[in-house]
Amino acid sequence: MHELPIHRVGIFGGTFDPPHLGHLVAASEAAHRCALDEVVFVPAGDPWQKNDRDVSDASARLTMTRLAIERDSRFRVSTCDIDREGHTYAIDTVADVRAEYTAPVDLNFVFGADSLENLHTWHRVEELYMAVKFIALNRRGHSRARVDTSSGIDVEFVDMPGVDVSSSECRRRVRVGEPVRYLVPEAVDAYIEEHRLYRS
Repeated sequence: MHELPIHRVGIFGGTFDPPHLGHLVAASEAAHRCALDEVVFVPAGDPWQKNDRDVSDASARLTMTRLAIERDSRFRVSTCDIDREGHTYAIDTVADVRAEYTAPVDLNFVFGADSLENLHTWHRVEELYMAVKFIALNRRGHSRARVDTSSGIDVEFVDMPGVDVSSSECRRRVRVGEPVRYLVPEAVDAYIEEHRLYRS
């Protein structure tokens, strides 16, 4: 009797304020290069590392994320970070996403390679090392960060296509009256316009 292959899942967290085409390219590239069966987008609830700026209402970010991914069957959204009270920590996200599956899953944490330099500062990071594998996205202009693999970190690097767009730039463009069409999915652009997000 043959055992069924373990479902390979990528966890892709972020504020998604707003979600843009760079997010979709990153998720697609990670899924393709690392043979992921599914990528779970997890909009942050109360991201402790974003306390230096106001983050848009969680319901708006959740709706935009759902609109952004609706045409790709490999993608889904988890509300676990939004549903949880208090600050958002990666170790809690991993546990909650794992609990959403009835069968064993191989969890992979997808994030920017530049974040590896600060990974040691993350909450309960030693537990995180044991709970997931890491998929580090190499953005253009960022060299691969040095990683001490002796500590048990399992990292797979994925080179990203050059997509020069960020959420902060999208917000800035909207604020000054510049278009974000073709920088964000069409449905997200329409939602931003309808709800007058990011205006001064």
